[in-house]
Amino acid sequence: MSVILSIASTTLGEAIRRRVLLVILLIALGSLIIAPGLSVLQPRGQQAAITSLTMGIIQMTSALIAIVLTVYMIPNEIERRTIYTILCKPVQRWQFVVGKYLGAVAALGMMIFFMTLVLIFVTSLNSGFDIARVQELVKGPFMYFWQMAILSAVAMMFSTFVTPLVNFFLSSGIFIAGTVFSSVFQSFMENRGTNELTKTLASAVQYIIPNFALYNVQNPIINPGQEIVNEFGYYLQSVGYALLYVVGLLVVAILIFDRREV
Repeated sequence: MSVILSIASTTLGEAIRRRVLLVILLIALGSLIIAPGLSVLQPRGQQAAITSLTMGIIQMTSALIAIVLTVYMIPNEIERRTIYTILCKPVQRWQFVVGKYLGAVAALGMMIFFMTLVLIFVTSLNSGFDIARVQELVKGPFMYFWQMAILSAVAMMFSTFVTPLVNFFLSSGIFIAGTVFSSVFQSFMENRGTNELTKTLASAVQYIIPNFALYNVQNPIINPGQEIVNEFGYYLQSVGYALLYVVGLLVVAILIFDRREV
């Protein structure tokens, strides 16, 4: 375990020092700060618009950071040949992959945390500090963290056998498919008029592509009148779903990397 934590801490330090990630984070923080000035709606509509905009900024920035952070991790180690220095020590390949992933997720979590603090500050500055409102707001970034944990695992898995550029487009495509088209696949499965072949294909896609839409809980946060039925159970199920997908993707990544010559 100490080996994994050592690799994770080193990866976290490297991520923090990467200028491109810091630039993306600073742009996101700046966008969150100026977001209230972009709305000219009535107070009630303005609050909903600002919350929607800031949630969108956090989600899109987190997705970009998750992909950029992970697509280069293993290829860079191979290209700089530092991986030979690591693997010649008593370090197993699975420990290397898991450590790299945990370090990436730790860095991602830290950046989401900073964006959440700015979100709370901006919201409090605009409409006053309300602890109940803050508790509602943090649910969005909390779910985004698990959404991006899955996305990071997807990119980590691809990084074991494709180039960073190809990985970027593959991971982005899967994220878009799992976010936008998840409801379409679900409707195919539930529609009685759909033929069996289409249902089977839709079901297969649903199991293969992570359901990123599961973590989009903006609507209840933006519109307090909407509620999630059995909210605690929903969040618990979503976290469990994320953990299962992450473990499965890491197992695939380890199996591929273990058979790769480096």
